Amino acid sequence: MKFLVSNDDGINSEGIIQLATSLRTLGEVVVVAPDMERSATGHAITMHQPLRVRQVKLQDLDILAYAVNGTPADCVKMGIDILIEGKPDYVFTGINMGANLGTDVLYSGTVSAAIEGCIMGVKSVAISLLYNDIMDFTYAGKVAVEVGKILSQNDLKPYNLLNINIPNVSEKEIKGMMVTQLGHRRYAKNYEKREDPRGKAYYWLAGEIIDESFSDDTDIEATKNNYVSVTPLHYNLTSYNMMDTLKQWGFNRV
Repeated sequence: MKFLVSNDDGINSEGIIQLATSLRTLGEVVVVAPDMERSATGHAITMHQPLRVRQVKLQDLDILAYAVNGTPADCVKMGIDILIEGKPDYVFTGINMGANLGTDVLYSGTVSAAIEGCIMGVKSVAISLLYNDIMDFTYAGKVAVEVGKILSQNDLKPYNLLNINIPNVSEKEIKGMMVTQLGHRRYAKNYEKREDPRGKAYYWLAGEIIDESFSDDTDIEATKNNYVSVTPLHYNLTSYNMMDTLKQWGFNRV
């Protein structure tokens, strides 16, 4: 198996080192990741400046790796189009330092990089470890290997991806793995108003998380209860339930 590995925390992040190391036990790994942290960039791509690529050494790993001065989506696109010889079998992104739960997937560079893999016809997985004071990615690496083994024996359609969130507890506290749906996560008091030394106001994005989970099978509730959450996603945002309604409203004129 051939894996393209990327992230939004940057080429030197501990999470991507662990992910590449773990997946190396399953096959060939090529890392293409941003040269610096690009968190919360969503699915942005670079259009108005050139992209530069440099080959880098990932610690002591014998893994081909490239740093790109672009977004996570740029990295996956360039990896598949230019940098990897032959199409990869899988795109794995992460291991993200912090959760990508609920509606936060719309902002996530990690999830968006996996979506870019799907768009380009490659089976894709995004993996995140919930944030805590201590970030130990070892167990998350084991989960990545388990997921890789399961997918190698089954037919995940390329237009689907798996968004995996791992509770940040000891391995013995993990209760299992649960297939989930996205919960609803929103923020209150999004911006803090501050004042610069010249007395002019500026605003800093902050926000208090408000989780609205109406069912036990959401990713938010599963991780709260120490289950690894596995949420199937796809990039087709069509609201099929609304199509007939819009036709009844008179929008369909043929």
